Amino acid sequence: MSETQAQLPNRTLSFTTWLLVILTIMGLLLMGTVSQAQTKPQDGIWRGTFALAGNQESPFTFELKGSTAWLLNGTERFELKGVSQRGDSLFVPVDIYDAILAAKVETGKTLSGVFKRLNSTPVDAGIPFKAEFGKRYRFVEKPAAATVSLHGKWDVTMGNGNKTVGVFTQSGSKVTGTFLSTTGDYRFFEGSVQGDAFELSAFSGSSPSLIKGKITGNELTADIINVRGSQSIKGTRNAQAALPDAYTLTKIKEGTSFGFTFPDAFTGKHVSLNDPKYKGKVVIVTILGSWCPNCLDETSFLAPWYRANKQKGVEIIGLAFERKNDPVFAKTRLEALKARFGVDYDILFAGIADKKYASSVLPALSEVLSFPTTIYVNRQGEVAKIHTGYSGPATGQYYEEFVREFNADVNQLLNETPSKALIGRSEK
Repeated sequence: MSETQAQLPNRTLSFTTWLLVILTIMGLLLMGTVSQAQTKPQDGIWRGTFALAGNQESPFTFELKGSTAWLLNGTERFELKGVSQRGDSLFVPVDIYDAILAAKVETGKTLSGVFKRLNSTPVDAGIPFKAEFGKRYRFVEKPAAATVSLHGKWDVTMGNGNKTVGVFTQSGSKVTGTFLSTTGDYRFFEGSVQGDAFELSAFSGSSPSLIKGKITGNELTADIINVRGSQSIKGTRNAQAALPDAYTLTKIKEGTSFGFTFPDAFTGKHVSLNDPKYKGKVVIVTILGSWCPNCLDETSFLAPWYRANKQKGVEIIGLAFERKNDPVFAKTRLEALKARFGVDYDILFAGIADKKYASSVLPALSEVLSFPTTIYVNRQGEVAKIHTGYSGPATGQYYEEFVREFNADVNQLLNETPSKALIGRSEK
């Protein structure tokens, strides 16, 4: 066969076959052109809205810049790395919560998609959202004047009877703040007051929430709404509003000693509080979960604190209770926690994320009431005090007070003589 003959088409192929070949080639060329010309979302500030129960919309704001995004709530900028685009699909991983924002790029200035949790059973259908570029406001661009104030402290009861303290700052119509509870705060809310009504929303990667209510004199009524439903809120303004002392809620059972042995979350090697590494040192034991927003707040404080103070003779051990009682799953989730905050103290996998289970494997405690719970162990291996819950940066002065008290308590334990076993409750 000559070279010329080899270049000629095989005339035994049908017309239909050749047509399919030509269409396939054209399709590949067209896909290449579309891929090269894909629309990219604009870098900058975006305003999104989640679709919640009862046809309610919960607004959130975020910033995009290349492969990084930030969720914006009050003064918080919650960083999300690894943003990617494939065709007209944009993916914003929320690794720390094992979740993702997946959106279609409608135009360079509009997105529509879902926020969904990964590795969930049953499979998470996701929470729909849409977003527009360049809008910086939360609820309305030009809110009407406020005729009431949410500023200050409030005694608040959630619908399930949970007693909380509302702490808010208002400037004009803009409001930021949170609710403190015995198990931790509700993190950063942001919103506005118009007339006698207020709206607040929050989304920092865990789950979106919305609060809508009214103020009459020194009373407020509202609903807190998420994707599953809503519950009522009632509150009374009270400058002296306070929760029970966080150091009195969890105790050591009389006649028992505190101890544990669990596998290291990353190596599987069993670690005990009685190991030589911890002998004669002050040890902070924190009961946590990678899924727990308040635990993340505590970890963001403890990780740099440990790096700065470990040479003083102090250790930290994290006892992690995860969504699945599976060491492989736990390792993956805790690797994300470790990487995000630069954790270099020991984290042990203690089992399933359940308070009753946690209480059963830590039988010296009266009860595990909260993730996180922080246990201070002195140089003699005795529990000096236990702090239930955590008041994070969203609580302002409460967080600052905790940091001061934490440092004072640890320093006191470090400076103890061997005859001193326990530290007293410091005064606020």
